[in-house]
Amino acid sequence: MNTVKTVRELRAAVARARSEGKRIGFVPTMGNLHSGHAALVTKAAQRADFVVASIFVNPLQFGPSEDLDKYPRTLAADQETLLQAGCHLLFAPTVEEMYPDGTAGQTRVSVPQLSEGLCGASRPGHFEGVATVVNKLFNMVQPDLAVFGQKDFQQLAVIRALVRDLNMPIQIIGEPTVRADDGLALSSRNGYLNEEQRATAPALYRVLSAMAAAIEQGTRDYPALIAGSQEQLIAAGFRPDYLEVRQALSLRPATADDRDLVILVAAFLGATRLIDNLHLNLDDQ
Repeated sequence: MNTVKTVRELRAAVARARSEGKRIGFVPTMGNLHSGHAALVTKAAQRADFVVASIFVNPLQFGPSEDLDKYPRTLAADQETLLQAGCHLLFAPTVEEMYPDGTAGQTRVSVPQLSEGLCGASRPGHFEGVATVVNKLFNMVQPDLAVFGQKDFQQLAVIRALVRDLNMPIQIIGEPTVRADDGLALSSRNGYLNEEQRATAPALYRVLSAMAAAIEQGTRDYPALIAGSQEQLIAAGFRPDYLEVRQALSLRPATADDRDLVILVAAFLGATRLIDNLHLNLDDQ
């Protein structure tokens, strides 16, 4: 696996692979990789001949009170993880390479409606930052396919809309959430949890699972279900940001007639904000 730091080197390497008739797969990340990220690269390697990954901690998607400066940078370990997962090329640019004229005057990409509410309400400007940097990376790599984790369900919906609305010839693949043995969704932010918080954290998934079971058994009073589940989270030690039952494609609030659903949650455990979701299609029962 080669590592490059400039757009020029990236494009040259991808052009060589494409001239050999190779199908290009892409996995954008912010680094501090775990086995969930490795699963994305493995999926890309199954679907493409040449896999590019990026590591870039994107300042545009961090709010003024968020953890941009604290976000772990673990390049050497990440390179080993990517190599073992089947990556061929790592693009690890600097902020100056990505935003040579700075971020203040940077053209922004906005995906309305899907970016609003949920994490978009709690983190103003976050999805504009995500859509902008993903658009830039797609233009730099020009992949045939890109793989994203379903743990960031709203982000995945935003990126699908971005690709569809801007007519990008890129297949977007959503990879199921990778979980620890106790059910906690793998996340770089899990490293911020202390021992006691880490023991508490799997309750987030247990509450989601109980909600999904209730819906599958016929519950359709979603406001009541949400209210009771929020009480369970609070009792477990969480400070809920949101807990919602939404229609999976549009992310609008679910009605009793909807069949393709997603339960989404964000909650603080101490200072750490955890997110998770469960997707359920009632027609598959």
